[in-house]
Amino acid sequence: MALATLVFAPSARAALPVGAQAPQFTTQGAINGVPFGFDLQKALRQGPVVLYFYPKAFTKGCTLEAHAFSEASTEFHRAGATILGMSADALPVLQKFSTEACRGKFAVATATPEIMRDYDVALKVAGVPTGMTNRTSYVIDRSGKVVMVHSDLDYRDHVKLTLAAVRALKGR
Repeated sequence: MALATLVFAPSARAALPVGAQAPQFTTQGAINGVPFGFDLQKALRQGPVVLYFYPKAFTKGCTLEAHAFSEASTEFHRAGATILGMSADALPVLQKFSTEACRGKFAVATATPEIMRDYDVALKVAGVPTGMTNRTSYVIDRSGKVVMVHSDLDYRDHVKLTLAAVRALKGR
């Protein structure tokens, strides 16, 4: 039984190590229900970006994680950071999620297959892609370097760890 659990357990890992150059991308997203285009390069001009991938909108862990980022959004803003949640969900779903779960406090966007590949966040079960993303958080500094990575399907430490990394950047 334990072997079956290991074989079929979803994998959660991140390929981009600290110090790697974050792949640039553009995608479509929503904030407070309003669609918009997101460009990582442009966002980094404003300050660090917290890029967090979550498996599926409106699932329990993903909703709780969005609530936690929403509650901490003022602290991220004070530290000069932009928060962007990403999943493979379609834009209409993200529009609703950005209002209900994110409470209009930060944006969510579509993780295209290319983005999922570049950030190595495709959720796989028994080695087979599910079409969803792993729960992986990155903090990317203004120069585009990855300064923090946390990949764990348990949502609870993502906000705490990304906020600490953003605060450390502000102290530089």
